[in-house]
Amino acid sequence: MALRTIVLEGDDILNKKCRPVEKFDGRLEQMMDDLVETLAATENGVGLAAPQVGILRRFVVINVGEGPIELVNPTIIAQEGEQEAVEGCLSCPGEYGVTKRPMSVTVQAQDRKGNTFTVSGEGLLARALCHELDHLDGILFKQRTVRMVDPEEEQEGAAEE
Repeated sequence: MALRTIVLEGDDILNKKCRPVEKFDGRLEQMMDDLVETLAATENGVGLAAPQVGILRRFVVINVGEGPIELVNPTIIAQEGEQEAVEGCLSCPGEYGVTKRPMSVTVQAQDRKGNTFTVSGEGLLARALCHELDHLDGILFKQRTVRMVDPEEEQEGAAEE
């Protein structure tokens, strides 16, 4: 496993749509391990998408405090309700904004071996799922904000996805 450098806003890779993962092999497992390790090494990070470490493939890792969730080729298949909350992004350090996201989502994905499964989440997990899947389509959270939040008024508990 290795720590990867997180790509920062301004790098074109963050604006590109990722390609699906087609090979479920040792290389994918290594990249997934690197993503898990890199996310664990961040402060306040709850999610990390492959393009944020320079890989244009459709996989993400999310950890809202209950261990990492690995999603390969994820797609939102259901969503309900609405929530407004402050978000940040590991690719936009020190910047936060209020976003509107679904209150709950269900995502269909594959694991690192290619097995299909679904995961559902509410609140923070739903926000993290939406945020990370946006990265796979070249969308940064700032494109979803209702308004940016001044550092002086940054709300306690804002997670960086």
